[in-house]
Amino acid sequence: MTRARNLITDVPGLRVGNAHDAALGSGVTAALFDEPAVVSCEAMGGAPATRETDLLQPDKMVPGIHGVVLSGGSAYGLDAAGGVQAYLRERGIGFAVREALVPLVSQASSFDLINGGNKDWGRYPPYRDLGYEAASRAGLSFDLGTAGGGYGATTANLKGGLGSASTIASSGHTVGALVVVNAVASAVIGEGPHFWAGALEEGGEFGGLGLPAHVSPQMRRLVWKGGPQPATTIALIATDAVLTKAQAKRLAVASHAGLARGLRFSHALFDGDTIFAAATGLKPLQNEAVEFTELTALAADCLTRAIARGVYEATALPYPDAQPAWRDRFGSPERG
Repeated sequence: MTRARNLITDVPGLRVGNAHDAALGSGVTAALFDEPAVVSCEAMGGAPATRETDLLQPDKMVPGIHGVVLSGGSAYGLDAAGGVQAYLRERGIGFAVREALVPLVSQASSFDLINGGNKDWGRYPPYRDLGYEAASRAGLSFDLGTAGGGYGATTANLKGGLGSASTIASSGHTVGALVVVNAVASAVIGEGPHFWAGALEEGGEFGGLGLPAHVSPQMRRLVWKGGPQPATTIALIATDAVLTKAQAKRLAVASHAGLARGLRFSHALFDGDTIFAAATGLKPLQNEAVEFTELTALAADCLTRAIARGVYEATALPYPDAQPAWRDRFGSPERG
């Protein structure tokens, strides 16, 4: 069952904001936690671009962090976390070390440097300012598709984008996913319009088409961005459950199944596929082993659905020869 917004912000304790630069062809999405959240991560792609991920490992001392950033810009985009830090510090948010205040913000970036936008930004890239702007816009509602960190995202054959989805576990815990779909491969079966995620769709959230009656060998043919071109799908999973850092790590690992189901294919050599998993800690687990296992399964399902939504909601970039959006090829978002 989905929450009313069907967004990661259905998980109590976090807000999300977007910012983009249309001329640049890139953007930033910032997720801010109301209180420091227990967060871990797992990078399973061969070419990740990340910041402040070592501190998220279970053996590190940091108990919680203040935000997670998903951006475009590849390694340049990692400046965005500095902008989010500046926003938080101005508001007195961070870990106090005597007179110093240090907001902890982790980040992953996707490669969108050759999507047609103007990347001639001069001495310094604009991602720090975009990060600040995204943080300043954080709220419970936010745009999907060609927005925020998904603004410049592409896939092998259709415009990528920012996706999100949520669900409620049988225990009453809420689980949500937020993803920048910038995949080396495809989110649709064959030439489309059906999504690989079709079996998991809730309420027509990405067209209501379900799965085709038969998936032929031709439809399973691998389609991917040709040549040595990096392409990264990055995501944040969140739940209101009380989790340890080790459990958050396991949640991040298990959620990678959502990438494998939503895309044909994932975790390639040139991918930077990275997933953060956050627990806002508002609702304890009662039957820990059973309820946590359900959370890992539902998180992967949410991520699969969010991938399809990111592509489904996207609009084409405003450049000559830009990739078509799903709705350009297959109809209006009301279809189905």
